[in-house]
Amino acid sequence: MSTVDQLVARTLGITEDRLTADLAYQSVREWDSLGHVALMVALEQEYGVEVDDDLMLELRTLDAVRAFADGLADPAAGAPAPGTAAGVSAPGTAAGVTAPGTASGDAAPAAAVTVHRGLEGVTFDHTAVTLIDGAEGTLEYRGYSIHDLAEHASFEEVAHLLVHGHLPDAAALEIFTKQLRAARTLPAPVLDLARALAHAHPMEALRTCVSALGAFAPRRAAGTDESLTEAREAGIELIARVPMIVAAHHAFRSGREPLRPREDAGHAEAFLTVLLGEEPTPAAVRVIDKGFVVHADHGSNASAFTARVAIGCRADITAALTAAIAAFSGSVHGGAAERAITLVDEVGTPENAEAHVAALQSRGEPVMGFGHRVYRTEDPRMRHLRASVVELSEERGDRTGLDVLDAVAAAMRPRQRHGVAPNVDLYAGLSYRLLGLPDDLAVALFVIGRTAGWVAQALEQHANNVLIRPLLAYAGPRGLTHPSGAAR
Repeated sequence: MSTVDQLVARTLGITEDRLTADLAYQSVREWDSLGHVALMVALEQEYGVEVDDDLMLELRTLDAVRAFADGLADPAAGAPAPGTAAGVSAPGTAAGVTAPGTASGDAAPAAAVTVHRGLEGVTFDHTAVTLIDGAEGTLEYRGYSIHDLAEHASFEEVAHLLVHGHLPDAAALEIFTKQLRAARTLPAPVLDLARALAHAHPMEALRTCVSALGAFAPRRAAGTDESLTEAREAGIELIARVPMIVAAHHAFRSGREPLRPREDAGHAEAFLTVLLGEEPTPAAVRVIDKGFVVHADHGSNASAFTARVAIGCRADITAALTAAIAAFSGSVHGGAAERAITLVDEVGTPENAEAHVAALQSRGEPVMGFGHRVYRTEDPRMRHLRASVVELSEERGDRTGLDVLDAVAAAMRPRQRHGVAPNVDLYAGLSYRLLGLPDDLAVALFVIGRTAGWVAQALEQHANNVLIRPLLAYAGPRGLTHPSGAAR
């Protein structure tokens, strides 16, 4: 292998036989967004160059990386200029790869098919729910900055904003809050199911119990689809009931019966009352409420897209959210929130942070809590969760976890220019741990806030529905015949 091939194989953690002409970003699991950043850093260290954002977009195929390295090794040839690297797609189709073969698995043969692995760079519809500007680090719910909402709005206001399209006035907020309170009570069979699943991970129990809620929804006439009004009412019920499922399941696995919250308790307070089995402190309510707000929506991420696909098939909203929860539980989606908290334990003290980061990078392993598929700069939600950790750390007189994560962030700072900055997961788990909650609740707590966004995304899909049906480019054998008896 050439030097650059060895570097690519070593950095991505793949074998020599996989270094084929069609190897490209997102064409294999190992060459994901974090793998791409690791490869750019490796190129910089190996060749003493700086890879800027434009060049990073260009170097998305093995052929392009080889041509770039050849140009550096042979100054007479010159490294390829941005926009001209061999085998590179245009920035607008950053993940585009020409598929092997000449036919689509779902369509008539074509001269060539451009495959967008992971649908990266593909815009499939319009939305008025959430704006994300990854380059600028901007997040807005229906035009309102996440910073404004995190500092001044309650979760109930944000949920109303997402579901109904506007912030509520006092009268509308009272009506919406009463709807949420009235829907908190879970059907007895769903409570029994949560009790039976006391041994299960909170996400497994939540997914199963949310699916079971569909069996207790108002029945529609046979053969009819859920109307938009029915979907909205069912969605509001889900916003109210998802936290009660999480809290009741935790009560059961803690060996106690769920406590009934006060009738006038707000969303976060009611949840914590059932979860903890006692009245929560004002600080705990503030932290949880802010966490729900910053997690409430994030555009067409994998779980929201899953919900939209289900609605596109005219499944009801409970089915759509069950599917979204299943997608969200994956380790590279919501599941990352649970894994990020382990950094505190693995690093131990702030002084160990730099060596720990270096060790992970030398093994080609990601540092959990850093990098995002969308943001090229700091995740705008992160600062609000860090502020919650600061408040709780000072209240408890213990900054150990905060100092460790801050030290890891400092050790990772050189990679921020490649888009690997702190994300929403870095401080979230620590904020829950400081409240005395077990680490395995981190993802379920994320879901409680995100339910409002999934409902909003599902309703928007419902209002202008279309079946979402992408294609696959067939790359397997053709023309095979079934062997007869003796030949088999």
